Amino acid sequence: MTYVGMFDEIDLSHKFRKVRRDNRGLKKENKKLIDNIEELKADLARAKEDHQYDNLVHQNELKSLR
Repeated sequence: MTYVGMFDEIDLSHKFRKVRRDNRGLKKENKKLIDNIEELKADLARAKEDHQYDNLVHQNELKSLR
């Protein structure tokens, strides 16, 4: 193996380790984003339920006024 070839392997190995490290970081960030999405979905579901209940209450109030 030539010196140039040896340096290419070292450089490739370094790049591979960096890619793996970056990948781990992206997986952690992705997990946080997925958790945040799930929390937002739950908030939206609660807001929809609240809205439906409010509409029902208002409809009943209107009926009682007639």
